[in-house]
Amino acid sequence: MSPKLRQSRTIAVTATLLVALASTTAIVAQPNSIGPDSAAADTSALIQAPSQAPLQVQAIPSLPEVQIEQNREIPAEAASPEPEPVRAAPTLASLVSAQPKPADLPRELNCLAGAIYFEAKSESLSGQLAVGRVVVARSKSGRFPNSYCGVVFQPSQFSFVRGGTMPGIARASRQWRNAVAIAQIAHGGSWRSPVEGALFFHAAHVAPAWRLTRIARVENHVFYR
Repeated sequence: MSPKLRQSRTIAVTATLLVALASTTAIVAQPNSIGPDSAAADTSALIQAPSQAPLQVQAIPSLPEVQIEQNREIPAEAASPEPEPVRAAPTLASLVSAQPKPADLPRELNCLAGAIYFEAKSESLSGQLAVGRVVVARSKSGRFPNSYCGVVFQPSQFSFVRGGTMPGIARASRQWRNAVAIAQIAHGGSWRSPVEGALFFHAAHVAPAWRLTRIARVENHVFYR
């Protein structure tokens, strides 16, 4: 090979090496996207990037306002009528006198009045009412039959009941009329008994060993719950 041709090839190889070296240097100089300098590189790119057009946000049309009526008065003709106030009688005796006197007493009230009559006809109206309210309380307690007749005729509860029946009643007597009136009062709860809530009673002349809470004695009976 001539010296001139060898010199030309040397220059060409040298130039090729220089180009390759320049390319390698350019690649190494680029930042690593997952390296420790990525944050700075990304921030620089964001700063140098041309600003984008602002985001156009369309306004949402406002909903129509809903009017809520508050404290609106109900017309008098549309409102439910208020119940008439219950006028309390001044005494239990006056309330007894005001009770209706039905010619044909319903069976349940007849049982209730019978218990009052036989247990307490010789006592005051307050004593009779106490007995009547025990029968009413028992029928509502869930521990006894749920009717007056069921309570009265429950076996071994009332001594006047014999063979599942009551003795004869003097229905024309004042005692029976009072018993009927007291039965209506006890049933309606229109007069408070001095032993409200009592479920048991016994005659005052006996002393059974009951483990019950004593409420009070009303004349000839002692009441418990």
